[in-house]
Amino acid sequence: MKKSLFLVLGLLFSMIALGQNTINLIDEDFSDSGIPDGWTKAGVGTNNWYVSPSFGAGGKPNEMQLSWSPWFNGTARFVSPAIDLTGVSSAMLSLDVYVVMFSGTAKIGVATTSDNGTTWNDVWSEEYTATEQVSILKNISSPDMGKQNIKFCFYFEGNSSAIQSIYFDNFKVYIVESIGIEATSIDVPEYIAQGECPIDFTVKNIGETAIKSFEARCIINDEEVLSETFYSEINYLDSKQFTFEDPYEFAFGEDYDIEIEIFRVNDDDLSTSSSLTKTIGVAMYGTQRTPMIEHFSSSTCDPCVAVNNSMAELTDNNKGKYTYTKYTVNGPGKGDPYYTEEVGTKMSYYGVNSVPQVYFDGMFIDKTALNDETLNSSYNTPALANVRGAFNVTGNTINVTADFMTYFNAENLKAYISVNEKTTTGNTGTNGETEFHHVMMKMLSGDQGTDVSINAGEYKRLEFTYDMSNTFMEDINDLEVALWLQNDETLEIFNSHYAYEYTSHCYPVKNLNVFADNKLTVKWEKPEAGNPVGYNVYLNGKLAAEKISSLEYSSELKNNKYVEVVAVYENDMTSVGLVKEIVAGDKVEDITENNISIYPNPANDRLYIEAESEIVGITVYDIYGRHQVTETPSHQDMTSVNVSGLNAGIYFVKINTNQGEIVKRFIKR
Repeated sequence: MKKSLFLVLGLLFSMIALGQNTINLIDEDFSDSGIPDGWTKAGVGTNNWYVSPSFGAGGKPNEMQLSWSPWFNGTARFVSPAIDLTGVSSAMLSLDVYVVMFSGTAKIGVATTSDNGTTWNDVWSEEYTATEQVSILKNISSPDMGKQNIKFCFYFEGNSSAIQSIYFDNFKVYIVESIGIEATSIDVPEYIAQGECPIDFTVKNIGETAIKSFEARCIINDEEVLSETFYSEINYLDSKQFTFEDPYEFAFGEDYDIEIEIFRVNDDDLSTSSSLTKTIGVAMYGTQRTPMIEHFSSSTCDPCVAVNNSMAELTDNNKGKYTYTKYTVNGPGKGDPYYTEEVGTKMSYYGVNSVPQVYFDGMFIDKTALNDETLNSSYNTPALANVRGAFNVTGNTINVTADFMTYFNAENLKAYISVNEKTTTGNTGTNGETEFHHVMMKMLSGDQGTDVSINAGEYKRLEFTYDMSNTFMEDINDLEVALWLQNDETLEIFNSHYAYEYTSHCYPVKNLNVFADNKLTVKWEKPEAGNPVGYNVYLNGKLAAEKISSLEYSSELKNNKYVEVVAVYENDMTSVGLVKEIVAGDKVEDITENNISIYPNPANDRLYIEAESEIVGITVYDIYGRHQVTETPSHQDMTSVNVSGLNAGIYFVKINTNQGEIVKRFIKR
């Protein structure tokens, strides 16, 4: 939690003279779950203030919330600790506010006091009659400036029945430096496909002097790889994005720590550089994305009508380009009759405080409808995960099987399965609408999703059976099932898909083997169930063979690193793929994975190998095909290899037997 700073006057003047650092007098983001140290409640409504896990004001969870209940009439204040402003005549104020109105007028403001609350002097105030999200940035110079023991507050004045809630976040009072720059974000996605990637970052001028130029360096895994001078005029509090001229080559198999450091502004060295660090993961490659729409609405919400109509037009014009789940909310008034507690959990997850609101790929879009440009931009951006599933029904019971697959090593993701009804009419409310679409009936994965961790190129399967007569379902023959995979920290949705309807699951292939000697040979086995009409083979993510009937594929080696096989079923339904890395030097022999087992996997010190035939040689390679360990055991059907000296990561062990060779993948802890 960011605490209020109590300043020593001599330090204050020295920092102003240097002009190199913003001086924070108060900097509070309410990130802890309790009331911050030193903050107090004053006036009426003292029982209405609490820290909420939401982020309606636009920051990160948490934020300070003022609720309308218990009802009050007057001024409710949330007051900061006292600070010493001796010698300080003016400062900057910034504050994020989200006011959710019910009816009437709400006055919201920020004030100061130097007599412990006997007199309050406004430094900013505004009256609101409609729900609004605002960011306040203001130069303040109240009569209390320059004095000791100054307290700040933000407040609400009026009848609490006028509001549903007010949210306050990122409350800052600070002195502006003469020259200042801040690296505010590294704009490389948290996960990227391997290969060249531009290094984008955003800076902000936090000093009074306009920035004409600055120098920055990019440090990756503690090594400086890029350095450049950027020329652009950036005025006070303006932000701009920049890109290093040269991209950087990222390889699959390890995380990268990217640091952006700004060390010179307007040809002058900074006494303290501004730096920012971000860790990214690298995927093998990408695949087709199906964007995910999550829409919060209610049949008692008048503004929801226009958004529903616009969303219906959007989806009609972009069939096959989206997955959609609509959550019916318990407000305004009595709310939508089809509201469930699962919806309440999703509202808290996203910080939703009013409707309509649309979230797209996990990110808040607007209180208005999604547009074609945003949808198509996401659709045309490759995804680093794949999702496939199917459902059928028996009576009123739905049976869902879903596979979630990633092209990167993924830990602590959330897999979601939402059973929706395509069209409902039984939840008609007060806003004039008579039918609603994509309405969530049940979250089979739980309202907080199912935790999954997935190795790159593999998949995680989830299966659920549920009696839909326990929901608001109107027609068992009108269901759809939305599947999506989400980063629980950033809320980014990696990919989504509708489950195939009223049919059997599209099972993926089994026992994919890749051999690369003088040519590339790929072999696999039929899925555990189902009858594919063919198989698609991808090399480095590009289609190399379509709907082949054989269980084998051969080609020249070229520069291919990965092969993926996807089972194709009737009506072009497809499974998730299985991916293997191509390791040069592996020979095709008459042996299958079923003949050999390795354990434990992951391994710490030794990797044990059992075979139905005699093992004559073992070689361990890293993911780039570089030799790591070789052992020549006596002719036996069980042996082990010492892997204690390997770094943590993914490796391949080539096992030579008297019946042939095979390569298996393992993880070193």
